[in-house]
Amino acid sequence: MPHNPLKRALPAAVWLTLVLATLTLCFTPAAGAQEKPYFVTYSHDLEEPGNLDVETKTALAQPGGSTRYGATALEFEYGVRAWWTSELYLDGQATAQDSTIFTGFRIENRVRPLMRDHIVNPVLYVEYENTSGADKTILEVVGHDSQSDLAEPNGESRREHQHEAELKLILSSNVRDWNISENFISEKNLGHDPWEFGYAIGAARPLRGAAASRSCTFCADKFIAGAEAYGGLGNTAALTLRDTSHYIAPLIGWQLPKGLRVSFSPGFGLTSTSLARVYRVGVAYEFNQIGNWFHPANGGAQ
Repeated sequence: MPHNPLKRALPAAVWLTLVLATLTLCFTPAAGAQEKPYFVTYSHDLEEPGNLDVETKTALAQPGGSTRYGATALEFEYGVRAWWTSELYLDGQATAQDSTIFTGFRIENRVRPLMRDHIVNPVLYVEYENTSGADKTILEVVGHDSQSDLAEPNGESRREHQHEAELKLILSSNVRDWNISENFISEKNLGHDPWEFGYAIGAARPLRGAAASRSCTFCADKFIAGAEAYGGLGNTAALTLRDTSHYIAPLIGWQLPKGLRVSFSPGFGLTSTSLARVYRVGVAYEFNQIGNWFHPANGGAQ
């Protein structure tokens, strides 16, 4: 039987997800606040101060003329202040008939200048990326990103080192039970490349309003459904929709007991440069007040 790296590589992402889910169920219950199940779009929600949210975001796809791959971003999101959330991403991917590799890291900070809820709630986002050209997590689409970028052999694409800065303006509104969020993205390789632009738009709501919430696992208010759309807008040389990739993706999120969340989204490419389909799976767990674990009064380290 021919050796298929995907059989070994994709389970790496799946096993990581399963191990995270199993371990977190052994901990005491965490806060039950529902997060929006977006994979690309950001809302104005920040992590509560002192809480740590650990999440895997896995993308499964097959570029035209190439083989299937699975790419996972392992995310550590920490609430530094009520107005400031910081995150670390560790990225990796596995491609069938190729290899399994670590593709880099990202450090992200989000700041909310206005803490009270308004009609539109702005958030400022700054990120530094140190990844290789083999990164396939598709956490954003900018410029003229294309499925052909995801089809290169790992041995070639990993030689390309990407040191990039990314800025986002996040605008988010809560209208009744709906959240509507718009992200405007600008990204620049810290060399001589031009600025590249993109967008992400999301809308989501619980299947039942919060007023009807009750303590159960399969109640409708534990599920959040919606959709997001995202794509590239060219660069400073040509702000355009021509030769850019765009996606539409319905999504569903499920809030499980003890702070565990799962989400799923099938994405569909809208242009010839887009992937035909990209399937996303997310598993997350929120740890309450991790600083208190090391405090003597809470039974932590002495």
